[in-house]
Amino acid sequence: MPSHRSRSIKFKRQVAQEYIGGETLHGLAKRHDISRNLIRIWVSKCEAGAFDDDAKAAELLQEQEARIAALERWLAGRRSSSSF
Repeated sequence: MPSHRSRSIKFKRQVAQEYIGGETLHGLAKRHDISRNLIRIWVSKCEAGAFDDDAKAAELLQEQEARIAALERWLAGRRSSSSF
C-alpha cells in the first residue's frame, strides 16, 4: 500500500459513506488500496461532521488564494505601466 498519499475530502467522504451504507472494510480497503484503520478514521470524522468543516476551510482557502493571485496580477500590471 502506498504511504502518505493525500486524498481529497470528497474521496474520504465517499469511502466513509460506502462503509456506512453497508460495504465491508475489507472490500473497501482492497478496492481503494487503503488501510482498514484509515477507513475507520474517515468514518468517525464523517459521522462527527469533520469533513464538512474541512470542506469549508478548503473552499475558503481556495477563495483567498484566488484573491491573492488577482491582486498580484493587478499589482504587476500597475508596476509595468508605471515604468514608462
